[in-house]
Amino acid sequence: MRLFLATTSLDDIRWATDAGLIDGIVATPTIIAAESPQSDAREVIADIAKASRLPICASVAAVSANEIVKGAKDLRKISERMIIAIPFIDDAIPAIRRLSADGIPVAATLVYSAAQGILAAHAGASMVTVSVDALDSVGGDGNAVIADLRDAFDHSAAECDVAAAGPATAASFAGAAGMGANVAIVTPEVLRGLLQHPLTDRGLDRFLSAISRRPKGKRGK
Repeated sequence: MRLFLATTSLDDIRWATDAGLIDGIVATPTIIAAESPQSDAREVIADIAKASRLPICASVAAVSANEIVKGAKDLRKISERMIIAIPFIDDAIPAIRRLSADGIPVAATLVYSAAQGILAAHAGASMVTVSVDALDSVGGDGNAVIADLRDAFDHSAAECDVAAAGPATAASFAGAAGMGANVAIVTPEVLRGLLQHPLTDRGLDRFLSAISRRPKGKRGK
């Protein structure tokens, strides 16, 4: 399972990249507005593209097909590593088809059911993004949708990745991987949290205590 980091923070991107933990970056308007509210969105994305060689999933600030296509092609001028995130709504679906036909990868967002995901892939999306945290928050089962999509794509040999967006706990993250998600999208805070476990801390304390009590060896002459 590949990991995409949902952030515009260059420090977090460098940390995760240097550690070999991530395979891509997500910088949607929501993330940019939350982390860089005073900055121009295109400039933020351009800065990320300069700082990293990883794929970047970014959105166009539009919902009509023509405007999405126009904005997507403008983003691709920044970097050919750009994946265009498009909301899976009626007005935007033609943009998925047009961009896909032009060889521009598209991630369909706002997908909350396997039926939506199947239609998004049929329209040409190369990735379907399921917000597992949003589904779980209203009593749904995000990872069940991941599993249904994975089964459907495998049976039809559809060339479309399934992305689990927003797993907030280690259990949800591992569950998405177990259900066959190709990609998990996490924040820097969640990624750091996944590295931790109380037993790991206890084990480290015991390890440090043990090596501190070991006698120092004497060098032979």
